[in-house]
Amino acid sequence: MKIDSKAIKELAALLEETGLNEIEVADGDKGIRVSKGGGTVVAAGAPAAVSMPSDPTLPQQPNVSAPDTTAHSHPGAVTSPMVGTAYMAAEPGAAAFVKKGDSVNAGDTLMIIEAMKVMNPIKADKGGTITQILSEDGQPVEFGDVLMVIE
Repeated sequence: MKIDSKAIKELAALLEETGLNEIEVADGDKGIRVSKGGGTVVAAGAPAAVSMPSDPTLPQQPNVSAPDTTAHSHPGAVTSPMVGTAYMAAEPGAAAFVKKGDSVNAGDTLMIIEAMKVMNPIKADKGGTITQILSEDGQPVEFGDVLMVIE
């Protein structure tokens, strides 16, 4: 495999310019992913979960800001392979590719992620029923974010 060091250097420079932690580009069956690595990615503006001492005499409320870790560990979790913007339909105003409760087959398009002006279809890796959709149309997504769950 021939490594395109010029492309890697350009992508690394783009990481520095934009402040991103990772960039991935693909052309056909070839792709390059450049990552700063070693750090923790934190979404800008995301509220931090704060643990406060509780009064045992008061009814306990669930922490609604805690992330849903059950979807991430689910064997049918569909995760984002890149950083970009999620789109649920092929174009504005069109019907969504899938909705909760739909049956899908392996290879069906579930959504599109736009990364660097390229529309990347996200396809089902297995058949089943869409039980959760965790991404919204036009929402930014990070590498590894759970987009939806197929059971």
